[in-house]
Amino acid sequence: MSDKLRVGILGGTGMVGQRFITLLENHPWFEVVLIAASGRSAGKRYEDAVDGRWKMQTPMPEFVKKMTVYDMDKDFDEIVSKVDFVFCAVNMPKDQIKAIEERYAKAEVPVVSNNSANRWTPDVPMVVPEINPEHLEVIKYQRERLGTKRGFICVKPNCSIQSYTPALNALKEFGPKLVVATTYQAISGAGKTFEQWPEMVENIIPYIGGEEEKSEKEPLRLWGKIEDGKIVPASDPVITCQCIRVPVLDGHTAAVFVNFEKKPTKEQIIEKWRSFKGVPQELNLPSAPKQFIQYLEEDDRPQVKLDVNYENGMGVSLGRLREDSVFDYKFVGLSHNTLRGAAGGAVLIAELLKAQGYITPKDAE
Repeated sequence: MSDKLRVGILGGTGMVGQRFITLLENHPWFEVVLIAASGRSAGKRYEDAVDGRWKMQTPMPEFVKKMTVYDMDKDFDEIVSKVDFVFCAVNMPKDQIKAIEERYAKAEVPVVSNNSANRWTPDVPMVVPEINPEHLEVIKYQRERLGTKRGFICVKPNCSIQSYTPALNALKEFGPKLVVATTYQAISGAGKTFEQWPEMVENIIPYIGGEEEKSEKEPLRLWGKIEDGKIVPASDPVITCQCIRVPVLDGHTAAVFVNFEKKPTKEQIIEKWRSFKGVPQELNLPSAPKQFIQYLEEDDRPQVKLDVNYENGMGVSLGRLREDSVFDYKFVGLSHNTLRGAAGGAVLIAELLKAQGYITPKDAE
């Protein structure tokens, strides 16, 4: 028997679920023991359930091909008995996702979710491990509400904010007070490839449903604090966003303008970015980038083709920092939306939860 934690993936047949599978192949701490999905895929071998729908650029890992897909609803008791925790990447209405995540948590199964359904549940931590690991402390209050000893829900934020929020976080001592960001978002963020979405070829769509509100509000929750057993969002900076779908497979780019309370020099900003570290780097977590933020001096960087896979897609690339005629500064950021922005970010959260004792083997308790 392996000493790795046993992991289930809820929603394992979709694009983010597939990314989880590729990331967890040969993971040093976690072993995928089951895949669960809706009744449509249940009972089939995994390779048959996703036949013709494998969206990763790497081949389907051998270990998962012959696994029988569980029904995450009907096979609930069996799933709960076989896992130490689950990743949730299901694609269904928010109220159904909330119900599923809470059902598993109440059955003493920790849930690390890629979904947005619980991002604003006051006692559910929404975490970027380098930015707000202290928010995990709210789990004890969530467990009191759920009546659990080990079960809880922890979520990751939206993929769009990863291209600018870490950059702003590194500059908090200068007091960012007004931020204008436009994001240029890849089609994999919609769970699509160009084969499935041919109208995106050579096209731009200036609307992504719900994305602008998430992009403006979620950073404030990351910068909030725990009061009376819940997370209270920060009130500043003021952030306004436009979110645009562009014909790129992977990689969200952001063009950002910012005003500060205390305007730093360009050299101070670059130094803060390059030296920024968080708890994942201190703990040397398996998926943590060694250098979370890179600053590129070239005028034509960051570029998706050259930079999206920086630090295995877990780092953030910044460039084009310069003073502005209206704002203090402007810059461009780039992050990988299905790695740092989705499954990779969730795996890093799970690593932090394990390292800090929130997720443990069931038989050790």
